[in-house]
Amino acid sequence: MTGLSTRGFPEEQVRERARLGAAAAFPPRQDYGHVLFGAETGTVGRDPLDELRLVPPIFMPQRLEKLIELGREPLHTDVALDTVIGGLRSTLPVYLSAFGSTRAAGTEQVLAAARQAGRLGIPLVIGENIVPMTGYRSGATTQRSVLGRITAYLDELPDEVGGVAVQQSTEDADAEVWNLVYSDPSSQPLLESGRLAFELKVGQGAKPGLGGMTVLDRAAAARVDEQFALDPVFGADTDLVLRSGSPGTFTQEILRQQIRLMRNNFPRVKVWVKLHPGRDVAHAAATAWAAGADAVTVDGAEGGTGWAPTATIAQLGLPLGECLARIGNRGQCLLASGRMWEGTRAVKSLALGATAVGLGRAALVAVDEDPEAGLTRLVECLALELRLLTSALGKYAPAALGTEDLWPTPGANGRTAEGPSVDDREQVLARG
Repeated sequence: MTGLSTRGFPEEQVRERARLGAAAAFPPRQDYGHVLFGAETGTVGRDPLDELRLVPPIFMPQRLEKLIELGREPLHTDVALDTVIGGLRSTLPVYLSAFGSTRAAGTEQVLAAARQAGRLGIPLVIGENIVPMTGYRSGATTQRSVLGRITAYLDELPDEVGGVAVQQSTEDADAEVWNLVYSDPSSQPLLESGRLAFELKVGQGAKPGLGGMTVLDRAAAARVDEQFALDPVFGADTDLVLRSGSPGTFTQEILRQQIRLMRNNFPRVKVWVKLHPGRDVAHAAATAWAAGADAVTVDGAEGGTGWAPTATIAQLGLPLGECLARIGNRGQCLLASGRMWEGTRAVKSLALGATAVGLGRAALVAVDEDPEAGLTRLVECLALELRLLTSALGKYAPAALGTEDLWPTPGANGRTAEGPSVDDREQVLARG
């Protein structure tokens, strides 16, 4: 080295790229399979959820209505948190987000989370790329499989509540994941009770516009050479290569037709659609609902992932709060995920129009702390905060929350920040 130095310039980052080449675009390769990545506070630009405050009124007519109903002063324990999430009854406005096939989520963590979600009576979302990576059926070495997760969940699930939503992405299409689940006798209890949903995965918050990425050794990569893009970004001195899948191609008409195909091919399931935080997220959500989707999930840029380029994690996609503000509260089922773990962020999301919020990384950390009851305790704490904060706002059900409970009040002029107007969204819904 010549000793050259710079001021006001990211010298260390440049030197790292000079040493590592393309590998420097990703987190340290030794972290693969051990670390869950996602946007930290402040790395995705202004986060509206962090900037908002919950603001209760002084005069509370809904509290008076509750007082008359109960014949006494209402308490936070009178807040009813049970709800319907995409056609599935839930004890709370909470669901367990998809973990997918990431190695960072160990088998015991995945199954512990599924069991506790069943015990809690909240819906379980099973992520994409599991069948291609670990298979569909359970066995001695494949308890992470789709069926293994469903079985663990059903073993603890009470009657009449909860349900399973199974994702399918472009990577899963050749494996016909939905056909496997729909035709499996093990799924019949879910089908017969109306507690099975299929979720079309359009994108992911941590890497919007990109497909799934995994790190494979060269022997494993050779077996999927024709299916995926393989890139030796880690250099010739290592056995590891980057495997990237296609995110799929969507237009408004393709999305409409895909939802209609789902309804025609799987008439007994609920239809969900998962969107990444793109600039036209409001238009896409309205299109999905108009085509008959029972729920739309919005994964903000804060959403977690097992592996992604550092640039996408930090700088690609809208934060969740901006997505919710653009979509607005239109009365349909809107699900929100991305850095959810405590009550204030959840209540703000509900006030912005979400029906329920998803626990992803927080759930995995909780079961890592305590495989038997960690998620249960995390959700118990969240439920208490939901009740306390909702009651403080003078309301007694999550559906009663609205933008009037937030400051600054979003969309006060009828138009969300840089998003389509309410009239624009209504036109999309009316057109179908």
